[in-house]
Amino acid sequence: MAEDSKLNAIEVVKQFYIALNGNNIPAALSLLDPQIVRVEFEGTPMGGTYRGLDEMRDHFSKGRSTWAEGSCTPEKVTAVGNAFVVDVHVKVRLKDKTDWIDGHVADAFAFRNGKITEFRSFEKSEDAMKWASHA
Repeated sequence: MAEDSKLNAIEVVKQFYIALNGNNIPAALSLLDPQIVRVEFEGTPMGGTYRGLDEMRDHFSKGRSTWAEGSCTPEKVTAVGNAFVVDVHVKVRLKDKTDWIDGHVADAFAFRNGKITEFRSFEKSEDAMKWASHA
């Protein structure tokens, strides 16, 4: 991937988290390829595989509707071949709960024509790096 494309992809990733944290689902969707594939690891409230913009809209809406407050803050973005791995600090308080969920995950992204084509979440950064090296 050319350096300009890498810089653009990093900016898209940053804008993606800004949109999600602002609960701006239309803005987040605008950064996704129509054939997007989203895989969230099992064991999370929204674990599973989602395909296409309609499923992504539902996925984001359902996931965000469970939050009282919080954010997913990207801490580090690493280019791995043609993909990117983002170390994310998740700090969320769910509705009707007093305790915070506070932890780290690794998100991995693949791109085509400036749009996110794959968005996968992993419990461990090493697993995200392994996936990204083959994307």
